[in-house]
Amino acid sequence: MATLFTRILNREIPGRFVWEDELCAAFTSIEPLQPGHTLVVPRREVDHWWDMPEQEWTHIGAVARHIGRAQRTAFTPVRIGLLVQGYEIPHAHVHVWPSQSSADFDLTAAATDVPAGELDAAAERLRSALREAGHGDAVPA
Repeated sequence: MATLFTRILNREIPGRFVWEDELCAAFTSIEPLQPGHTLVVPRREVDHWWDMPEQEWTHIGAVARHIGRAQRTAFTPVRIGLLVQGYEIPHAHVHVWPSQSSADFDLTAAATDVPAGELDAAAERLRSALREAGHGDAVPA
């Protein structure tokens, strides 16, 4: 059975995509730690990040770095959070989010009732920052 992330990647479930290429995609979280919280997900289902071929993992890391830089531009955070833990969904993924303090690193504190308009606005701010940084070819319309 396909994971939740595969279903989002296949457009069976809606996602607010901010990056798409042949190896991975990135979409904003519906339960963000901060506005702009993004998940970078390989297209191929793999449970543990260490099971990815090195080239694929390196690419995921590079995309996460591009996302983080765009978040820094779009949201002016103190830091950019990065986390790989994988307990929620058995499909490797990297959390990248604008952070204002160390308290933002608690996934149990993620917002669960963010209005769709706020999620849409955060995704658009991030897409705009990625386009401005020269990554328009990977940013969905």
